[in-house]
Amino acid sequence: MDFKSFNNEDFDVFQIDGLEPRMEALKERIRPKLESLGQYFAPTLTTLTGDEMHIHVAKHARRTINPPKDTWVAFANNPRGYKMLPHFQIGLWNTHLFIWFAVIYEAPHKPDFAVRFTKKINKIFKEIPKDFVWSLDHMKPESVQHGQLTKKDLQGMFERLENIKKAEILCGYEIKREDLQHLSAEEFLKQVEYVFTKVAPLYKIALNIK
Repeated sequence: MDFKSFNNEDFDVFQIDGLEPRMEALKERIRPKLESLGQYFAPTLTTLTGDEMHIHVAKHARRTINPPKDTWVAFANNPRGYKMLPHFQIGLWNTHLFIWFAVIYEAPHKPDFAVRFTKKINKIFKEIPKDFVWSLDHMKPESVQHGQLTKKDLQGMFERLENIKKAEILCGYEIKREDLQHLSAEEFLKQVEYVFTKVAPLYKIALNIK
């Protein structure tokens, strides 16, 4: 794929004042790259999960005042939507790029997913790489490294997902914007693919796919 990776001007889009100007810059600069990544990685994720993956590039259509602070392409096994399902994302904040497996608050079967995660906690704790990160809120850029968590910490995150209606859980990898500038397009694509191979088992656990 002839992919031009994200540069500093792409990240600076999130510093543009005003909804309309920022949305125009997102559409012009970032969305075409997200669409390319969607086309490139949908077959990969289809192979890794066994489910046909459909591409959903964020449109931010409901926004009327506040400009978006991040943007993404999501992958899910439903052509109509992704927020209600376990899904995958590639996206940007002003400070970094993220690659996620995600279960967010709109997913109605979160308690079932949480129970399955808990049953496989030993496998998850052992097999997620130490430099991967977890997040409990997709609307905030903060995360915590897997290597800093105890198994009890992870258990607490799964219990929260099971019992709290608005709870979320995301697992994946982040690349700081300054570090991304040192990766070739090929290196970047290989890194994303590696992350997806490591978090795809979470998808299979959530949906009880053998």
